[in-house]
This record gives sequence, C-alpha cells and structure tokens, in this order.
Amino acid sequence: MANLLIVDDEPDICWGLRRLAERLGHSAEVAADGEAALRSVAARPPDLILLDVRLPGRDGLEIMREIRSLHAKVPIVIMTAYGDLEIAVQAMRQGAFEYLVKPFELAVVRRIIERALQPRVDSADRSGTESPDAEDEFPIIGVSSPMQEVFKQIALVAPTDAAVLLQGESGTGKELVARAVHRFSRRREGPFIVAHLASLSPSLAESELFGHVRGAFTGAEEGRAGLLERADGGTLFIDEAADIPLLLQVKLLRALEYREFLPVGGTRPVRSDFRLISASHRDIARLAAENKFRHDFYFRLVTFEIRIPPLRERPEDIEPLVRHFVRQLSQRMGIELPSWDPGFLEELQSRPWRGNVRELRSALEYAMILARGGALRREMLPPPLLAGSAESISPSASLQELIGRWTDAMLKEEAAKGELYDRFLRVVEPPLLQRVLQRFGGRYLAAAKVLGMHRVTLRRKLQQYGSGDPPRAADGSQGSRPC
Repeated sequence: MANLLIVDDEPDICWGLRRLAERLGHSAEVAADGEAALRSVAARPPDLILLDVRLPGRDGLEIMREIRSLHAKVPIVIMTAYGDLEIAVQAMRQGAFEYLVKPFELAVVRRIIERALQPRVDSADRSGTESPDAEDEFPIIGVSSPMQEVFKQIALVAPTDAAVLLQGESGTGKELVARAVHRFSRRREGPFIVAHLASLSPSLAESELFGHVRGAFTGAEEGRAGLLERADGGTLFIDEAADIPLLLQVKLLRALEYREFLPVGGTRPVRSDFRLISASHRDIARLAAENKFRHDFYFRLVTFEIRIPPLRERPEDIEPLVRHFVRQLSQRMGIELPSWDPGFLEELQSRPWRGNVRELRSALEYAMILARGGALRREMLPPPLLAGSAESISPSASLQELIGRWTDAMLKEEAAKGELYDRFLRVVEPPLLQRVLQRFGGRYLAAAKVLGMHRVTLRRKLQQYGSGDPPRAADGSQGSRPC
C-alpha cells in the first residue's frame, strides 16, 4: 500500500482523488496549501504527490522545488487548470512525473498513479534546473486540452537532441512550435535557421542546404556557407519536409547520420553540429509507404512527432487568440485597443477556420482596418475561406465539419429527439447511393459491389427514398437495366 499526498485548494478535487486512491488500496493525505504540504512531507514522506499549480500563497512549482530538497525521489504529478507552455516546461524540467490538465477523468489519473508507483530504476535527480526566460517573441496561445498536450510534448522533447517532426495543417503554427522547442533546448543560444525548400529546384535546394565553393557553377563567383553550416550549434528547421526531392534526401540523410557534408563543388567535408526539426502538412508516413518518400530518411526525421491540432478542434482557444492578436495589431497600427460586441466573437467561434490561426489573424486585421479604431462588429469580418480553397483540408475533414454543424442544429430542435439517426441517414444515404449508381451508368450490380451491399438492397433503398429509377448515363442515354 502506498501513501499519496494530494495538494489542492479545491475540496471536491481532493475528495475525488482521495476516494480514487482508497479504491486502489492506498492511503491519501490532503493539504490545501503549500505550507501544509511541506509539513506533511517532512512528517511522513509520501510515495506520490499530486500537486496543483495555483495554490494560496506560493505557487505549486515553487513548493515543488522545496519538496525536492526534502524528498528528492518522490514522483510528483503537476495539476493545473491554467496550463501554458511555460508551466509545462518548468514542471518537466524540475522533474515532474506527469503534467495533468483540469478537468481530468479519474480513469486517466488512475493510470498515472499506477505508472508512478511501479518499481523503477533510480535516475539522477532532475530538479534544480532554473526556468528559462519568460520573454518570448513568438508566443503560442492555447488553453484547450489539445494544446496542453502539445505544451507537454514540447517540454518533454526540448531538452533532448532528438529529431522532431511537426505534423499539422497549414496555418496551425508549426514554426512557432519549432521555435519553442529550440528556445527551451540546450541550444537556445545557438542559431535557429529556417529552410524553405519546397519552392526551389533540386539544384538550388542542394546549394541552399550544403552551400557551394567558388566556381562550383556558373555565377558562383564567391563561396557561400549553406544552411547546415550556419545551423552549427543550433537548430535547423525544414518547413514542408514532404517536398524534399528524393535525390536530396539521400545527401541530407548522410549529413544527419555523420554530421558532415560536402558543399556543392567542394572536396573537403564540412562538419556541423545541429538539431533537426521538420514540419509538414502532408502525411509523410503515408508517402513513405507509397515509396514517394525514402523510408530511411523518414526514420531520421521522426524520432519524436508532435501533431498540431487545427483550430476547429480547439474552439476554446479562439477567444484568447482574438485578445492576443487584437492587442498585437493595435500596437502595430498605433490605435487604442478596440472593443467588440458579442456577435463579433460569436461569428468567430462559429467559423470552420480552414486556414487555421493564420486565417483568424488575417480576418481580425481586416476587421480592424474597417473599424478605424472603433468597435469590432460581425459585419466587418471578411467572408470565410471557401471549402476546398485550403489544400490542407481533406474531403473527409470537410464532411465531418458539416456533419457536426448539422448535428448541432438538429439538437436544438425538439422534434429531432428520438429520431436523429434516422434523419441523418435520410440526408446522407440518398446522395451517396445516387452518385455511385450514376458513376456506373445505372448498373446496379457494379454499384452494389462498390458500396458493399446486395443489388436488391440498393434498389430497395433508392425506392424507399423516392429515387428508384435508373439515372441517366453521362451521354444522356438511359442506363442499362438493373442487373
């Protein structure tokens, strides 16, 4: 049986966690503030501590440092409802076992408790690391659970030298995450070099990455250091890594393996110690499976992967993002901080944001130009980005978004209760069946095979929906008889 210490000023959370600990066969003590927690640790060292960040008096991270001086090896789970990147990084650097964002499910806490209490080999104490400078030119805004997970992953991988792949749609902030990983790494004093290779030809991309010597090609009157050499001691960030030409992947793979390379036209290798972070809005794993991307190079890119969620998956972040961008844009435009009416924020929260955070910022700047220092209103926003105009949005994602909006509308109707699923089928089944049947010129057997149903079932369903006649073929003739 283990002894847990729960440190939180919310009685309901303490009660729930205590009951969970007792159901797992452990004992648990409760402390409502940091001073009480320190007294409890000194009197009876616990086997596990669940520690809230926001406490009366001193914050939980400060208390965590003092607990470490009393009991260096105890696993500490940090809990917070106000998580941001700074808190996540500080917690992990001080040796937190886990970072738990409120509200949480007890099943999640149970798994964390079980893992924390498993016997493990002692490791060197990671406490005592000073937190980094809080000033950040490129802040990442996010209060939602998906972004808290991103913060935790940044905190975990930043102190290492692992290669990181950032996956996310265009406009989600992949470069901001890359800069955050660099900022909290041991290479933070080194350069952060950005490589945009997608728009370059293979020969130009090679010269950009590896540099060239004088006379290497026509016009090379002087030698030039490449991005890999300039990244020595720091981080190289390759944007849209899925577009790196295959031949260039071979040369870049060797540079990653041996940390040396030959400039274009050169005969003497150049050494460079850099960390690689790459990003893509395309599924590189799928490209590798289709032999459109080198497998060996893929495994060099993906020691650790972070998925950046699209804005539509974290609507809770829209309001803090709006406040941040409005404040930032007001300073740049030299105007007073504008107000906005409730309809303005409601409109922002209802949009799909196919261009993600980048589209949101542009829409706010557009509205602020029209407002000319006055209040921001709904009608000042530009039209939403049209479906299909953002290459990163797949048809499946667009369909899911439409289904979600339809479902929200139906849930507001009293008449929909008890028949929501049937209504949904009456909306989506007819166009699917009709389109497939039309694609095969009205041949029921061929269409049924694609749909995975019997041809009799297909015909019965179409008759049920009032569209049982075979559709016209592409040339305008009547389709062949059902077979």
